[in-house]
Amino acid sequence: MKKIAFFVFSLVVTLTISAQEPQAYKAGEWLKFRIHYGWLNASFATLKLESKKLDTIPVYHVIGKGKTTGLARVFFKVDDTYESYFGRNDNKPHKFVRNIDEGGYTKDYDITFDYSEKKALLNDKKNKKTFDFDINDNVQDLLSAAYHLRNNFAAEDLVVNESISMDMLYDDDGVYQFKLKFLGKEVVRTKFGKVECLKFRPYVQSGRVFKEKESLTLWVSNDLNKIPIRIKADLAVGSIKADLDGYNGLKNQFKILMK
Repeated sequence: MKKIAFFVFSLVVTLTISAQEPQAYKAGEWLKFRIHYGWLNASFATLKLESKKLDTIPVYHVIGKGKTTGLARVFFKVDDTYESYFGRNDNKPHKFVRNIDEGGYTKDYDITFDYSEKKALLNDKKNKKTFDFDINDNVQDLLSAAYHLRNNFAAEDLVVNESISMDMLYDDDGVYQFKLKFLGKEVVRTKFGKVECLKFRPYVQSGRVFKEKESLTLWVSNDLNKIPIRIKADLAVGSIKADLDGYNGLKNQFKILMK
């Protein structure tokens, strides 16, 4: 299970689409997700967005945290922290941090993006190594990708069964192309009421964790916020579901059809 929590948490903080105008988020936004593994309430994940400066650059600072709770923590302890600093005006990532402990599987590194040199430097603190990667001006990290997508794709421009692609760098495997297929609209029943959602199929690598490369399904709210509402994943062993459990500080009204 040591890879499962990473994949699910990554998807929760990464996969979301939104409209171009007005802006889909603001500083102070906070989202909480409850993650179920089978019958267990396995963990919680949160996202908090702040406005800061990195050196002299005005940035948004997003902090993502994931943690197992209750009985699930007895079987599998997870304490994950992800951070991203990305430009307030252009959504370009400038720094990414990953510090995780998943049942003894640990990683601790940060990535600095240098657009003048078209390089990204990964500093692996755990193993005391550094790596550099070639990048372009359109690359995103794990967290900045979510906010970039929320502001740069309008729901009315999406075509059923067509995909959105983007370059992403968040690990020492280098830059890869992230792909997301639009499946249409669907109403989802949540703890807050019924919510009309945009439904997507993220492509993942099949094998050790996921049954197939189309084992994931994602629903995001079809409003001006475009926040993740639900993620379902068929794993090699069992399945996981993540649901929006709390929110605060949204930029726009959260559309709920009925209680």
